[in-house]
Amino acid sequence: MRKNESRNVEQMFKNHLDLNYIHVDASELFLNNLKGISDPEMKRKIIGKTFIHIFESEAKKIDNAGFLVQGTLYPDVIESVSVKGASVTIKSHHNVGGLPEKMNFKLIEPFRDLFKDEVRKVGRELNIPEEFIKRHPFPGPVLRSELPEKLIKKSLTF
Repeated sequence: MRKNESRNVEQMFKNHLDLNYIHVDASELFLNNLKGISDPEMKRKIIGKTFIHIFESEAKKIDNAGFLVQGTLYPDVIESVSVKGASVTIKSHHNVGGLPEKMNFKLIEPFRDLFKDEVRKVGRELNIPEEFIKRHPFPGPVLRSELPEKLIKKSLTF
């Protein structure tokens, strides 16, 4: 997450939703697990496994926790797995191709077959505050405009 983003998300939840929200700062564990790893695909797998490990550990503190609900979107699926035919994996998303095969939870992904614009429409129908609906994932398009032009050109070079 971006600097201070966890705190901002926590405030959004406290101010707008009546949920039992639990925040876990596992940044040190993630950074330690990623130390010395340079391959992006390997990093995604490590992030997915680390996330599940932390999630399962925290869930043990809650009676009858049996579900993991994720905001997986269709573009995540398209990029991560072969959907129709022999398409090539573009990159595994930690929430799709990065998850371990065996988990102690039932996985629920209500938006798995939707694109971002469709999810935003659902959010508006449910009266979710725009602050949530317009929030950019990291690294979002907003950040690209903040990058030096030289870096943008280099990242677009094939």
